[in-house]
Amino acid sequence: MLRFRPTTFRIIQRIKCVVNLRDASNNGDLTYMEIPIYNIEKPQSLENRKARLHYQSRKRGMLENDLLLSTFAKKYLDNFTEQQTMMYDRLINSPSNDWDLFYWIVEKQPTPKEFDNEIMDLLKKHARNEDRVALAQPPLY
Repeated sequence: MLRFRPTTFRIIQRIKCVVNLRDASNNGDLTYMEIPIYNIEKPQSLENRKARLHYQSRKRGMLENDLLLSTFAKKYLDNFTEQQTMMYDRLINSPSNDWDLFYWIVEKQPTPKEFDNEIMDLLKKHARNEDRVALAQPPLY
């Protein structure tokens, strides 16, 4: 008989519960995962918003987006105006699926009108990497 520590057992129970809920909510398709929705309208200073966006750009969960967004943020985010920063915030925190965002950036799917703006154009250009620069995630500090 297997014996688990109480904390391990609780974690396993929670995982089973989440799987059962997801199973019921999308007819058994566990390949689709929604990213948590962040309230972009939450009041915060421009400096704090940019710091959060730097971190979120690096820690997306999907390596392809981590690489594209973190290098993009390192190159452009600090020089964005408040309006441009809000556009970027909306762009990376509104879509519920990382693959959608990736396909829009690499131009494999059309960008929805609400995200088709100057920031997305700049991001698409960055993803094309016309100068053929080797990209690597910037350090967190």
